[in-house]
Amino acid sequence: EANGRKVLEAIGKDAGPTGIILAAQMPAAVQALQDAIALEESAPPVLDAKGEPVKRDALGLRQRAVPFIEILQRNFKSGTDITWGV
Repeated sequence: EANGRKVLEAIGKDAGPTGIILAAQMPAAVQALQDAIALEESAPPVLDAKGEPVKRDALGLRQRAVPFIEILQRNFKSGTDITWGV
């Protein structure tokens, strides 16, 4: 759930029990996810009290978002909205 919430928040959607992403919104959603991935990957490492890098989660936003980006792109091409819980 937390991973899905992070992806939806990156595109400005509420991770509530129902929702819709209109086909017209999908190019902006893809761009927002690509921007969020780039930002995460360019962030400097977080250091602990000893000045050593803190280990990041093994799976970053890229691994979590790329499958969703592919879904958005396919649905945009077919003109199909994405809905959940409706």
